[in-house]
Amino acid sequence: MAKKRVFLSFIAEDRDRVRGLRLLAANPNYELEFYDESVRAPFDSTDADYIKRRIREKINRTTVTVCLISERTHTSKWVDWELEESYKKGNKIIAMALKGVHRAVLPRLCQELQLPFHAWDPEHLNRLIQEA
Repeated sequence: MAKKRVFLSFIAEDRDRVRGLRLLAANPNYELEFYDESVRAPFDSTDADYIKRRIREKINRTTVTVCLISERTHTSKWVDWELEESYKKGNKIIAMALKGVHRAVLPRLCQELQLPFHAWDPEHLNRLIQEA
């Protein structure tokens, strides 16, 4: 089965926890397969239009967006924007808690679409991505 192209949407404060997911995906002994098209380092710009254009390019190369949720994700205008762009493009959106997060307010679009909020489970995430 071909790897899906995935955009990871998360807040900057969660970068270290997201790195753990990326390490799992890189581990050949672990069944989590996707091409990560996400932002790895912040863009060196304060120009919001430039940043949006660069992120949109990444989203446009994907078919699945995984919103990795912590306690403060719902406060991010950037996450809201990334999810809106993903939805407009027709990406499957998956809302999954980051490791150690058991309760959180979902981002606005996740609430509006009544998306299920999945507990942290990389194997389940792999299945959701492959089924998307």
